[in-house]
Amino acid sequence: MTPRFHPIALGVLALCGPTFAQSTDTTPKEKEAPAQVAAVHLEPVEITGRHYDNAVGTSDAASQGVIRAELMKSRPALRPGEVLEFVPGVIVTQHSGDGKANQYFLRGFNLDHGTDFATSINGIPVNMPSHGHGQGYTDLNFLIPELVDRIEYRKGPYFAKSGDFSSAGSADIAYRTTFDAPFASLGWGQRGYRRGLVGGSGKLGGDNTVLAALELQHNDGPWTVPEDLKRANGVLTFGGGSKNKGWSTSLMAYDASWTATDQIPERLITEGYNGQPFSRFDTLDPTSGGKTRRTSLSTEWRDIGDDRATRLSAYAIDYRLSLFSNFTYALDSADDQFSQQDKRTVYGFAANHSIDHVLGSLPARSEVGVQLRHDRARVGLFESSARVLGAAVRDDKVRETMLGIYGQTSLELNPWLRSVVGLRADSVRFTVDNQVTPGSATDGDQQLSPKFSLIAGPWAKTEFFFNAGRGFHSNDARGATDPARQAPGLAASRGYEVGARTEWIPGLQSSVALWKLDFDSELLYVGDAGTTEDSLLPSKRRGVEWNNRWTPNNWLLFDADLAWSHARFRHAGMADRIPNAVDKVASVAVSLKDLAGWSASLQWRYLGSGALVENNSVRSYSSATTNLRVSRKLWKDAELTLDVFNLFDRDVYDIQYYYESQPAGLPAREDRHVHPAEPRTVRLTLKIGF
Repeated sequence: MTPRFHPIALGVLALCGPTFAQSTDTTPKEKEAPAQVAAVHLEPVEITGRHYDNAVGTSDAASQGVIRAELMKSRPALRPGEVLEFVPGVIVTQHSGDGKANQYFLRGFNLDHGTDFATSINGIPVNMPSHGHGQGYTDLNFLIPELVDRIEYRKGPYFAKSGDFSSAGSADIAYRTTFDAPFASLGWGQRGYRRGLVGGSGKLGGDNTVLAALELQHNDGPWTVPEDLKRANGVLTFGGGSKNKGWSTSLMAYDASWTATDQIPERLITEGYNGQPFSRFDTLDPTSGGKTRRTSLSTEWRDIGDDRATRLSAYAIDYRLSLFSNFTYALDSADDQFSQQDKRTVYGFAANHSIDHVLGSLPARSEVGVQLRHDRARVGLFESSARVLGAAVRDDKVRETMLGIYGQTSLELNPWLRSVVGLRADSVRFTVDNQVTPGSATDGDQQLSPKFSLIAGPWAKTEFFFNAGRGFHSNDARGATDPARQAPGLAASRGYEVGARTEWIPGLQSSVALWKLDFDSELLYVGDAGTTEDSLLPSKRRGVEWNNRWTPNNWLLFDADLAWSHARFRHAGMADRIPNAVDKVASVAVSLKDLAGWSASLQWRYLGSGALVENNSVRSYSSATTNLRVSRKLWKDAELTLDVFNLFDRDVYDIQYYYESQPAGLPAREDRHVHPAEPRTVRLTLKIGF
């Protein structure tokens, strides 16, 4: 069917229409509104450190916040995507080569490669719908950590501005627009790790600026077959005007190739293979791997005043992925390698306008916005051997258009109580042209998503939150247009959260959130088999998050983030476990800064156990690793940094699955399949400013 969007759009605009009309009235009573309006933004009670903008009075939920670049400088990241681990409760791992998107864990989800966690960089969405490998595929390997200025994160479907893939959470990563000085950074490490980064910014005349950065990297990793990862990454940004009134345009380009060591059967590690020992770093297919590239052009314009703000942005992306994998080896044929191909262009536009006004006699701030995205993709699954393509299993041209309109109003009911009411409308339209068995299918879907938040306080530097909302994720177009699958275009979610944040103890900022999230259905994308389908079983998740930041002085920071989750299918009887939904994650870190030119951090990260099959008869092993960073200022513009990952050299796994496979020469068998975390890894980086 073709979605009808206009009634929904009118409903969203009606939410804020009356309030905007009031803002233009000039009655004597409302001429006094500016003094009242200022009260709708609660002033921060206390800022504890330069790492977070999460003080009391700065957010609408206990699980919302901002991570600053200062914190990201203090702790190391093994891979670019691991910057998301600075978001409390998120764990990032890898089950294949480092050129492939990471695995993400949050709130009882194995988010696979990104489904249900929406990510953007400089306003450009990273998640790829109807992707060749997995729905919502989020490849953050083109991110340059040194360019990150801040990460604005939100959890749960409570925010009107957040749309597709944001039910579990979202993170908007903003790059910096200037450097303090030009610099060059050189990195050396074990197992062929080499990295070079140069960057700088300057004036072009008047208020116009330019920023440029170029990164080159090579890494072999601990694998028996060297990974031979090659990455090239560049950013060029032009800007003009001021922080409140100006524009910027960015060109980003990324290219990578690698050889992958995929997950392997655990029995080979414990029993050997063909009478020979088999290392946890060995492979059964030395030709697995891939190559990818991504080029984007984006622009942003802003006009921010004392009582109103307008932002416009647009982007275009050219993307390619050629992926070769082998997870079952000789189960179906002598060589089960397959290739997933994705070639697409993406175009998008977003606009929002917010204004301070009064509703009755109460100060308020309202915002309306529109988001439009169009993907034109060629996605396919092919048989392959040693990276030579064979017969096509599926080959499709996909056209997918997503339109979202939202509105919300924040209202100060009294000095200690405010509410945020929002409504979001989304419409998606799919067209799939099958190139194997010629035919075309078109379908679409739409959804209204109300949002509500209530914030009380502060009392004794403590505030309380209640949040509720409806969200969704889109399903793969190939499943949504297949009558045999009966998969909805948009799968709805409903979330609730009760939380608190306090700074009652000087120097200590703590927050706790009790949350619940229900999905109408769990997405089951079997891209490796060429089928896309939707599980009709609804799911339910609930959990607790406890986050703590203690800064006893300006050179010492303690972080402790603990999260527990309970994830189940509903109406599934005894087989109600959601595979790979881990029940506990944790991160504890201590950071020291600028002690006679020295800085250091020590972080312990924990990924708990989870069911690998629905009846809970097989569970994954938990893992705990420790990372160390020590930095020394050599002189004013030079710094030497030592990073040690997996400090205590623990033999743990990044990911575990349970399924049937057959290594050549052995009988087929169901087994735990594992991908090890890297052993102790040492890297040294020299950064010099000019």
